[in-house]
Amino acid sequence: MGSTARGCVIGPIRRERHPVGCGARRREQIRAVPVATRPPARTRRPHPVPPPGGRRPSGGVRLTRRGRVVLVAAVAALLVVAFWLTAGRGARAGDDVRQGPPTGVRTVVVDGDDTLWAIAARARPNRDPRVTVHLIRELNGLSGSIIRPGQRLIVPR
Repeated sequence: MGSTARGCVIGPIRRERHPVGCGARRREQIRAVPVATRPPARTRRPHPVPPPGGRRPSGGVRLTRRGRVVLVAAVAALLVVAFWLTAGRGARAGDDVRQGPPTGVRTVVVDGDDTLWAIAARARPNRDPRVTVHLIRELNGLSGSIIRPGQRLIVPR
């Protein structure tokens, strides 16, 4: 393995043997001596040479990760908008408003204990009172459900 000393890159360590002691019993001592080496050079890939005719081979579109995320988000947004535009209003419970305007109307005077619900139930007993209350409010330009005794209301038949 290498180590660094004073900003220099020192590569593999060379081991040298030195005799220690004297006489018949000689021991060898191993001492590490650093060997300076250069860091490996970075190699670059050569650019592909275009074939004769000057056109590069078509390998399709290459997208980065960000490009793929943007593409998927754009397609999802287009699908949501297309679904929203084609879905329509959807089904609503008790929706009799699509049958068109009532064939006839009459005028009713509100009594002291009348409510729009009671007037709607009396005016059209075979229909859903919610739809009739809605029609009464539209015909008379009421913003809420508050009515006063003596008030004249236009009621569908």
